[in-house]
Amino acid sequence: MTVQSDLEKVIAYCEAIKGNYAIMAHATEDQQAKDMFNRMKVDIEKHMEFLSGRLEYLTLNNELNKQS
Repeated sequence: MTVQSDLEKVIAYCEAIKGNYAIMAHATEDQQAKDMFNRMKVDIEKHMEFLSGRLEYLTLNNELNKQS
């Protein structure tokens, strides 16, 4: 396992969680719960943005990806 593959797995997992938050927000009639699920969705999008940036950085700067 590499850090890059670990990041890819975490990003995919976050995408699934984001979808679950959206489903839960849509499914509830409780406005407070709906707002909380939507805030959690926004929070995980921020996490995914950071993780994607880190993955991009590693992909561009990984010595194994550079040709000699």
